[in-house]
Amino acid sequence: MAKVSNIVITTLNVITTLLSLLAISIFIYLHFFNSSPTHCQRMVEWPILIMGLTLLVISLLGLVGSGCRITPLLWIYLVVLVGLILGWFIFTVFVFFVTNKGAGQAVSGVGFREYKIADYSHWLQNHVVSGKNWVQIRSCLIDGNVCRSVDVFYDKHGVDFVKDHLGPIQSSCCKPPAKCGFTPKNATYWENPNPKNRSNTTDPDCETWSNDPKKLCYDCKTCKAGVLANLRREWRKFLIINAIIIILLFFIYMVGCCAVRNNYHLPKYSSGYP
Repeated sequence: MAKVSNIVITTLNVITTLLSLLAISIFIYLHFFNSSPTHCQRMVEWPILIMGLTLLVISLLGLVGSGCRITPLLWIYLVVLVGLILGWFIFTVFVFFVTNKGAGQAVSGVGFREYKIADYSHWLQNHVVSGKNWVQIRSCLIDGNVCRSVDVFYDKHGVDFVKDHLGPIQSSCCKPPAKCGFTPKNATYWENPNPKNRSNTTDPDCETWSNDPKKLCYDCKTCKAGVLANLRREWRKFLIINAIIIILLFFIYMVGCCAVRNNYHLPKYSSGYP
């Protein structure tokens, strides 16, 4: 049993070392071999590299410390793990609170909801959909062609595609708000049935809407709210993953503690074990 913890911690760190090398390989491909990178790809390159290098350093600390039974390295490894556990826990609590607000309003007769920026936390409003942050997100939406799925719904249902279950981004960025009263000619081309009557376009988003595929409603407030709604939904799912990660980190920490204790009780070199 004395050797089990060292074997487990070594195995876990071999796995995380391979994952870190995978992340670094992805960065190398995106940065050096991708001939036509999009703005979004350029945005994620350096975070991927930083994550990969950080994971590699931590994994090597645990790998060398447990495999070679170098106790000081294992102590450093455990201190780093404690920091990760605390940091991840704080981040999880933060995500819970900033995504606690927000819900779309169902639109009668259609299969989607519409969203308002004011329904979401001030932090999300100020740090996600304001200023240059929104410029970058809008660029990603255009590069990612997020409205392509709306074309699929239209090909399947015709003008009744609005009755299908559109996602928050598609219902907010790929079509004008329902209150504008516009009628669809195809998936992303809408007309004002009363162009001389401006009463149905008092909402600024009705004026912002464009039939240009590169513009659509990407500058609309409803689009920003739709992005926040999608972000909130994904982050709420991510809370479950966060909880699993915290439990996993705590398990690794406990195994690491056993490995340190074993290093004190075992001779540096014992029969059958390096």
